[in-house]
Amino acid sequence: MNEQVINLIVKRTGITQENAEKAVLVVFDFLKTKLPAPIASQLEPFLTGGTVNSGITQQTGGFVKGEGVFAGKS
Repeated sequence: MNEQVINLIVKRTGITQENAEKAVLVVFDFLKTKLPAPIASQLEPFLTGGTVNSGITQQTGGFVKGEGVFAGKS
């Protein structure tokens, strides 16, 4: 699981790591059902620490990697 996201949730909310992991899974499962298939298919690699397809980065205007909410801002 993406530890950076988990740690950010723990830091900002004060909830336990276990609850943060559960929250991330709930959100990612929800997003998988709502996002277009090419983007949704990239959530699993992001969640597990894999690489996000550069084509998806271009399609999202940088939202997924480097410029959006997943840009590593803390």
